[in-house]
Amino acid sequence: QVQLVESGGGLVQAGGSLRLSCAASGSIFSINAMGWYRQAAGKQRELVAAVASGGSTDYADSVKGRFTISRDNAKNTVYLEMNSLKPEDTAVYYCNVHARPRVLSGIRDYWGQGTQVTVSS
Repeated sequence: QVQLVESGGGLVQAGGSLRLSCAASGSIFSINAMGWYRQAAGKQRELVAAVASGGSTDYADSVKGRFTISRDNAKNTVYLEMNSLKPEDTAVYYCNVHARPRVLSGIRDYWGQGTQVTVSS
């Protein structure tokens, strides 16, 4: 089983910054893409940012220029640096990992428990 543990969420004023971390552990053979999704109250879950194994990144238009995704392959960890935060960034942020388990075949999709990010005006 692959487990994802998120940290770094909290309350911050508009214009402030937060750094989210997500560490993957368990019977992992390899990790492909890693990313962050968010879900605001009453809204659908949406992709925020993703980073492929080769390092290429993808961002939602709403966060381009403000958020930066990165990964530390040695630690099986993905980060989301969030700057210039806005109240509309308030949501539960979920880590997502596409990984190959050591025993099971194929690439599987794993989710973190979610961490709350609240941006006050």
